[in-house]
Amino acid sequence: MLGVDPGLATTGWGIVEKNGAHLTLHRFGAILTPARSPLPQRLCRIRQELQRVIEDFQPAVLAIEELYFAKFAVSIAATAQARGAILLTAAEAGLEVVEYNPRAVKMAMTGFGSASKEQMQTMVQRFFHLAELPRPDDAADAMAIALCHLQTHRQLVPS
Repeated sequence: MLGVDPGLATTGWGIVEKNGAHLTLHRFGAILTPARSPLPQRLCRIRQELQRVIEDFQPAVLAIEELYFAKFAVSIAATAQARGAILLTAAEAGLEVVEYNPRAVKMAMTGFGSASKEQMQTMVQRFFHLAELPRPDDAADAMAIALCHLQTHRQLVPS
């Protein structure tokens, strides 16, 4: 399962696997795009690096954060463009895509829908027994999105 926290400057990602009740973090990171680069090149970089992650880990599902409209209009537009590149990449790879509201992810991880970035990082660190806070915070958010999906998604079992 691939969790993604979309952003034009920083797109966080995390690969988490569920085996029975056990969850394993395989890898996490961030795709960074230089602010001085033209928009098409930034979107292309997000797409290319995400394609590499998908090829390396072969996830079946991509969980992504929904757009959150309480942000500034400029950041909404930038995030929406990054999300478009991410969703296109997922579709081309044949991945199932699920979306989660940021407040729902925070509730699932901390029990508090307005949790801070640092609270989210701390919960992810504790959950996976990491020696340090996962950085950047976008990567921690991506892992939290993946965890939210794996802990709340119920698959129907054929009878």
